[in-house]
Amino acid sequence: EIIFGADAVTTGASNDIQRATDIARNMVTRWGLSEKLGPLTCGEDEEEVFLGRQMVQHKGVSEETARLIDEEVRVIIDRNYARAETLLTANLDKLHLMTETLMKYETIDRNQIDAIMEGLEVPPPRDWSKPDQGDNNSGGATPSAEADEKVADSSADKDDPIGGPAGQH
Repeated sequence: EIIFGADAVTTGASNDIQRATDIARNMVTRWGLSEKLGPLTCGEDEEEVFLGRQMVQHKGVSEETARLIDEEVRVIIDRNYARAETLLTANLDKLHLMTETLMKYETIDRNQIDAIMEGLEVPPPRDWSKPDQGDNNSGGATPSAEADEKVADSSADKDDPIGGPAGQH
């Protein structure tokens, strides 16, 4: 919407909206993250499977509580939509560069996103037909001995083996 205008918004956004709504509803009804309702679980829908896999849902909350849940979900969605819009507008140059990169390559990988966020030249996407292009974090064949030494050196300084070679876990 910010790049192409409201008339060019695609149906791909509908999945994002659905997922955001589901997360906000879980925040309010399951995880107790609501300012008005507080830290409690509010009547999750119970689903029973029976003949023909039909679902029946039993509502475990009053109409007033359901209204409050809907209001709290709306507050979370509106607040975070505004936050996303502010972040995207503040970083419009990066958004345009991501758009151009997507139009050129159709996808963006981690290295390209990192370059865009750091204001560097955007590299072409990784060629997955080549076994290793020096990016050990992107699933290349085998890391170099130098990379193995770096991992060993970085984990040797710590008591916690997390992040070290798999044999240490």
